[in-house]
Amino acid sequence: MELGDFVELKRGYDLPKKNRADGNVPIISSSGESGFHDEPKVKGPGVVTGRYGTIGEVFYTENDFWPLNTTLYVKDFRNNDPLFVYFLLKTLRFSDYSDKAAVPGINRNHLHKAKIYVPTNPGYQRNLAEKLWAFDRKTVVNTQLNQTLEQIAQTIFKCWFVDFEPTRAKIAARERWRAANECVGTSSPTCYADQFDTPRPASTLEQAMTRAAMAAISGKSEAELDQLSPDQQQQLKAIADLFPDALVESVWGEIPEGWCYRKAIEVADVAIGKTPPRKEPLWFSGNSSGVPWVSIKDLGTSGAFIKATSEYLTEEAVNKFKIRRIPDKTVLLSFKLTIGRVSISDGEVVSNEAIAHFRLTEKSAISSEYLYLYLKNFDYAALGSTSSIATAVNSKTIKNMPIMLPSVDILRSFESVMRPIFLLIRNQLSEIRSLSFMRDSLLPELMSGNLPSRKEEI
Repeated sequence: MELGDFVELKRGYDLPKKNRADGNVPIISSSGESGFHDEPKVKGPGVVTGRYGTIGEVFYTENDFWPLNTTLYVKDFRNNDPLFVYFLLKTLRFSDYSDKAAVPGINRNHLHKAKIYVPTNPGYQRNLAEKLWAFDRKTVVNTQLNQTLEQIAQTIFKCWFVDFEPTRAKIAARERWRAANECVGTSSPTCYADQFDTPRPASTLEQAMTRAAMAAISGKSEAELDQLSPDQQQQLKAIADLFPDALVESVWGEIPEGWCYRKAIEVADVAIGKTPPRKEPLWFSGNSSGVPWVSIKDLGTSGAFIKATSEYLTEEAVNKFKIRRIPDKTVLLSFKLTIGRVSISDGEVVSNEAIAHFRLTEKSAISSEYLYLYLKNFDYAALGSTSSIATAVNSKTIKNMPIMLPSVDILRSFESVMRPIFLLIRNQLSEIRSLSFMRDSLLPELMSGNLPSRKEEI
């Protein structure tokens, strides 16, 4: 049958931002949820896909919603299961129904003519849709967990290596201790420590500074430190003792005493990717059997680790054009057009010329996790000497960019904290890819009714 016999699609509705009112009704554009309004245009559940702008994405909502005029939404499900319709639309190649215009868009009438072969039994539809939805929900849960884990990693990195909170806490504790000693034996109303009868010994100063740093590292108050187990306190103390108790000036701003900056090429083997001739399609593999070829777009959607890419190169292309192979756990950075997208290779990949890769040498004390977080927090505007940072940064700039180096002991301590976090992120991403592959492989067959839908048979 034709898609138009199965469901009826309709163009969405215009809603300029000036006419939107605060509310909890989702506004759905061609790229997904794009804000909220105080009244719905369509009753839920609903299925929406892009008409202009982002084409090929399909969205499902249980709630009443407002589909924007850049979308097509299902006006009439014709007694078919809405969730099943959502998965059905995900199997269509929307590019086959795109207008050949300057700004391509989906022609609703053409899309209605799409030939489909689907089960019409409502029970089968619902049973299948719920099982496919379980795949998607597990993917969402894993993605949310990874976002939380990366937020934790970013918070720790910022505390240690951006705001230098342990060092600043030590400095503040020392000032408080000195002020307290100056007040001993005085009756000055400005003194807040005249309860001390005798000067506090040096060991007390060291303890005060350590506890202040422990509080900064843990995010707890000093009083709350006593509620931790002895082992936890000892672990925090071991880390706190590694941080300097003074800040010094450097070319790139204040840093803890004893730390320094080195050029990227002094701590890593920095190389740039390459693109085979685009006019010769034989060098590009149409599927994942080739070598993953990383682009800026891929870095924007990859997360902390990158493995799957939108395009692949043949082995012949990689060898013929001597494209640098990027080993596992290498940090990748986009430095052209869109600057500052960062990821870590999950297995061997290659990249185009807009991507720099930092292969850490055996002599380097920094880890992939440290460099990834450092590059995510780096101020790339500082590298540009012109008003356009996109044209100011080149491969030479990247190779000479400053990398902050704390002490080796702090780097090792940080790596021991980060390693299990990033391992879990990597495992979760691997599971997401497996679930997506399994869903996408089963989807066409299940939709056609060629495979059973009973739970024990899938």
